Amino acid sequence: MIADPFAWAYDQLTALLLSLGMTAVWAQTVLRLLGAAVLATVLLVSTFFLIWGERKLLARLQDRRGPNRVGPWGVFQTVADFVKLIGKEIIVPTRADKAVYLLAPLLVVLSVIGIWAVVPLAPGVVGTDLEVGVLYLVAIGAVGTLGIMLAGWSSNNKYALIGAFRSVAQLVSYEVPMVLVLLVPVILASSMSLVGIVDAQAGMWFIVMAPVAALVYLITSIAENGRAPFDLLEGESEIVAGFNIEYSALAFGMFFVAEFLHSLTIGAVVTTLFLGGWRGPGAEAYPLLGFIYFLLKTLSVWLVIVWIRGTLPRIRIDQMLGFNWKFLTPIALGILMMTALVDKMAVAAGWNRTVVLLLANAAAVGIILASVQGYARRQRRRDQAQLAPVEAAPAAVH
Repeated sequence: MIADPFAWAYDQLTALLLSLGMTAVWAQTVLRLLGAAVLATVLLVSTFFLIWGERKLLARLQDRRGPNRVGPWGVFQTVADFVKLIGKEIIVPTRADKAVYLLAPLLVVLSVIGIWAVVPLAPGVVGTDLEVGVLYLVAIGAVGTLGIMLAGWSSNNKYALIGAFRSVAQLVSYEVPMVLVLLVPVILASSMSLVGIVDAQAGMWFIVMAPVAALVYLITSIAENGRAPFDLLEGESEIVAGFNIEYSALAFGMFFVAEFLHSLTIGAVVTTLFLGGWRGPGAEAYPLLGFIYFLLKTLSVWLVIVWIRGTLPRIRIDQMLGFNWKFLTPIALGILMMTALVDKMAVAAGWNRTVVLLLANAAAVGIILASVQGYARRQRRRDQAQLAPVEAAPAAVH
């Protein structure tokens, strides 16, 4: 039981259901449904702690106290906010498409929870081991984009619709480099299964073999979640809070539940793809230890996301799209091609894959930095050329 509590609990529940007269197939089906319900419940409840933790971390980063009134260390502040939301009325706008209006926040939340169905939490502990798990990540993420579009369209509000258009433009744009770098761990593991990708990192984590791809994936994931500095989904001063302007009470709160939970989910996916998942010393012998490793890695990535949010300011929409199409997308495409070519050459020649790929990534970083420096130099010269005629002109006589 201590070595593998997950298998012990599964065996005990299976024996209980079989003793009640269920067949083995029905018992397995019930246990799968029960596991999905438990996982979804734990994730939703964890949102209370995620919101509180993020508020406290941001307060420390910005020299504030954060929540400190409701409960010890303000831990019940999120509970108070939840009680306030469920006590309010969900007001549906006049002539809004009510069914779609109420469905949209559910789709956004379910798209985040659905990602966890293919994430291996510990040895042998995974919702379902899909052979196309990476493709599933992309597909389930599109459901959230659909929910945002439906929210803006069904609200019968032009500002909400404009906000939804801008949100979808951001989400779809950043999915392009995200999908490209998702292929890097697929190439290294020769598998699209997340379980297979974790198993392929037994010798070395992929973040060592593909650090640039890991960084690009983290940036694009933050942008897809609409977190700072990419939090243009709700630019209050520009589009009246964005696609969710007509939502109130618990329906409004569900969008933010999805946002905060998505931050933790990004940490889980980055951990699975690039940080070895649950792998660590003694994890195979003690699956509970593997789960602890997975949780610590996930929280570490989540901490970085919160750190970025509390540090960087919001950028403009043109800067955001230019950064994606002119910078991240070419880098993602180049890294994908480089990884495929260098890995094939290393395997064919019998070289050490880790060393060769790490050196190739170091060379790629050098090229990227040189390109950025050259672009900055040309931009400064262009700005100086534009200012020169103005400085040379004589002062106007009034």
